[in-house]
Amino acid sequence: MPRRPCCKRIAEVPGVTYFKPRAVPMSLLEEVILTMEELEALRLAHLERLYQQDAAEKMGISRATFGRLLDAAHQKVAKALVEGCALRIEGGAFHIEGQERCEHCPKE
Repeated sequence: MPRRPCCKRIAEVPGVTYFKPRAVPMSLLEEVILTMEELEALRLAHLERLYQQDAAEKMGISRATFGRLLDAAHQKVAKALVEGCALRIEGGAFHIEGQERCEHCPKE
């Protein structure tokens, strides 16, 4: 049985959680789902311009896990842009920085 995923720390939930190509009806679009922690990895690496080790520490995860999150986020965003898919931001195993951790977090 796989172990429960560790919650990653994110700064905040984004205000906008859906993007789609203009003038294409929703019924014709494939959706790509980007998790909250993948979005946070993109934000820390590209907007904050942090090194992976520093960004991983901010999220409370290992550098290797951060690298996997960032790679998954790059693949999903590239697919949405190149293939004209809608991009939905939702889900994942996370808690918001400054709030109490959820019951699933093994670490304090």
